[in-house]
Amino acid sequence: MKKQIENRTDIALLIHEFYAKIRADHEIGFYFNDIIKNWDAHLERLTDFWEMNLLGVKKYDGNPLTVHNEVDAHFNGKITSNEFGIWLNHWFQTIDEHFEGENADTLKRRARKMSTFLYMSMFENREKESDV
Repeated sequence: MKKQIENRTDIALLIHEFYAKIRADHEIGFYFNDIIKNWDAHLERLTDFWEMNLLGVKKYDGNPLTVHNEVDAHFNGKITSNEFGIWLNHWFQTIDEHFEGENADTLKRRARKMSTFLYMSMFENREKESDV
């Protein structure tokens, strides 16, 4: 039976299950596996991010736009909307496998918005770099 996303434990389960899929994905896994050296720390940081995003618990203090722009630069601007689509599909599938309810829907909506903002930021950052 699926449950509501209610706490950090639920979010941690989502993050761990989701990134297991991402790491194994033949189209996008290498982006993550090449950059992330300490997966335990990364998963903890992402749990902090989504816990803050959904439940308002302030543990995360990073800048996702800067980080994703750096990753995109590392891969010479080859990340496209296709990769974000794959990422979102895995996110939605993982949520649907384990959870239901308002918070599950909220995380889907926020991930869709976030992926758009991240991709647009990466695209704009490429434009600035090419002007230099």
